[in-house]
Amino acid sequence: MPPRKSSPVGAHVFVAGGLTTKGLAYAERIGAEAVQVFVANPRGWAIPADDVDGDEQFRSACAERRISVFVHAPYLCNFGSPTELTRERSAAAVRHSMMRGARIGASGVVVHAGSAVDAGHRDLALKMMRELLLPLLDDTEGLPLLLIEPTAGGGQALAATVSDLAPLFDALDWHPRLGVCFDTCHAFAAGHDVASPGGMRRTLNELARTVGRDRLHLVHANDSKDPLASGRDRHTNIGAGTIGMDPFAEVFRHPAIRGVPVIVETPGDVTRHRDELATLRKLRDR
Repeated sequence: MPPRKSSPVGAHVFVAGGLTTKGLAYAERIGAEAVQVFVANPRGWAIPADDVDGDEQFRSACAERRISVFVHAPYLCNFGSPTELTRERSAAAVRHSMMRGARIGASGVVVHAGSAVDAGHRDLALKMMRELLLPLLDDTEGLPLLLIEPTAGGGQALAATVSDLAPLFDALDWHPRLGVCFDTCHAFAAGHDVASPGGMRRTLNELARTVGRDRLHLVHANDSKDPLASGRDRHTNIGAGTIGMDPFAEVFRHPAIRGVPVIVETPGDVTRHRDELATLRKLRDR
């Protein structure tokens, strides 16, 4: 798929009932130029049976329509957990997401940065993440990139603020197949004042300085229901929350975002999401 000069906009789409018949059909109805999907239960550990034909159909259809594809790993994944079983299941879930992501033509697999759970165990949590993730990154050569998504900041987060990414990437040796998914709601909840004039630009500048512009591969464009530094991950539609509309125009003007897909993970139906993507395109193209 040739690179776009401007950022494609799209949405997380639900695929219960089939990647193509449900997920792609919804994406087309809302005018998505990019999609994010789950390829397993987002709140469970069970790995579903393969659907090779269905995956190929989805991959081919998205490629034909020039729709960028991303996979979100299950929410339960936490490589910093003090529980060994949770760490092992996290590795298995992410491996499955990467393998199936390759089959459906995904560019990246998003995984939350995770948590040390217990205060004072951050260094140990990063060490455990290293032990599991480095072999996974090495063993899945040629598969989608692994995109670390900083979280909203609660519960001993391993990476919430942009500066938190540096020690996490250090722990993973700045692996060449490691990237970042930037979530606007998470950043605001973690204390980055992206709602103030120039705040989004300053935050993205800091992100580019911390990990490098070439590490940013996906943006989750979500407004927030809660105030700055709330530590709460509650998304709402763009312009309907405490971030407001103007900061999302700053997203598209930032040089680090050029060509990077921008996905919404917001509530709503077909009409709401179609209108929201139309708004994003206006912000992008003005």
